[in-house]
Amino acid sequence: MIIIGGGLSGSSTAVHLSNKGYSVLILEKSSHKRIISCSGGMAATMKKFLPIDINKAIETEVKSVHFTYEAKDKVIAELSGDSPFVIVKREELDKLLIDKAKSEGTLLIKSANVKSLEKNTDSWTIKCENQNHFKAKFLVIADGSESKWSIFLKLGPIRPRYAQTAAIKLNGLGNLSKDSVRFDFGSIKYGFAWAFPLKQSINIGIGTFIGNYQINNKDLSKKVINYFGFNTDNYETIYKKLRIWNGFYNLHIDRALVVGDAASLCDPFLAEGIRPSLLSSFYAAESIHECLTNNDHDLSNYSRIMRLKWSKSMAWGRRIAEVFYRFPQTGYKLGVKRKTAPQRIAQILSGQMSYSDIAQRVIKRLLFQNS
Repeated sequence: MIIIGGGLSGSSTAVHLSNKGYSVLILEKSSHKRIISCSGGMAATMKKFLPIDINKAIETEVKSVHFTYEAKDKVIAELSGDSPFVIVKREELDKLLIDKAKSEGTLLIKSANVKSLEKNTDSWTIKCENQNHFKAKFLVIADGSESKWSIFLKLGPIRPRYAQTAAIKLNGLGNLSKDSVRFDFGSIKYGFAWAFPLKQSINIGIGTFIGNYQINNKDLSKKVINYFGFNTDNYETIYKKLRIWNGFYNLHIDRALVVGDAASLCDPFLAEGIRPSLLSSFYAAESIHECLTNNDHDLSNYSRIMRLKWSKSMAWGRRIAEVFYRFPQTGYKLGVKRKTAPQRIAQILSGQMSYSDIAQRVIKRLLFQNS
């Protein structure tokens, strides 16, 4: 097996496949450790989709979710159960996964800039810029939101839809408590801001999900960090386009499939990316294993599973986002301040509930109010 991309999706796919005894090669274009602009929020239920202990990567066990509208009008949802939502340090999580994969026999080649892909009768040939050629029976595309190979192979949407995001990391916790996360609506046009605490720092994010609204704005970043209790000019803002879910598409072709951000699986309402990365990696490995066990090469079961396990919910998530972010004040009043709403959002974050469970009622309320 060859996996293009050694980030979260690629390394977790490699862990599953190497754990089953398969020969795996990861081709990673980067030559060094990258700064990962990810807030690190993850449903604790995702632990069961990884054959390793990730407790070393967990920085915060979240007890409550705080919502505000332009830093005011606070609504709090207490999370039930045993820490259903956690904050992980992505650099540590990725390292745990890649180290585990390598210990199981996975080979990792860095500075591997893939130049071309060629489909043979029963294999793929991958050529890199350094003239190295590699062959594999199955190919996994895991090169993130900037993937060109998913488009080249027509995996997922031909014209991906992007959220514009910004990430800021600051020392200290600002005005957050150590075991809570915060979402602020109304401050960002067509989106929202969020703050996720680590042990001694905080990950602040900005996301906008409709159209091509730009957030590359120093004043906007300053306003957001002020909302979360910081008053400093000493910070770096990392801007990134994030592929979000944009319809039902096949995520496979003959002997190849796509996982994670490269598959345009990111939540179009809350920008959640870790859960779909881990889900898709797990089911990708299962589907490849099934094919090899049965001497088959049809990976269509992977697309079917991801449609059922993820995309059906995201279809409703996108509809909620289209209405909520166009009418954020009404959305906050009817979608967040309702008695049961905060707990519902918390249950979505923890994986206990899907958008399809609440979507029709939410959309009807928002549309009726604005008609």
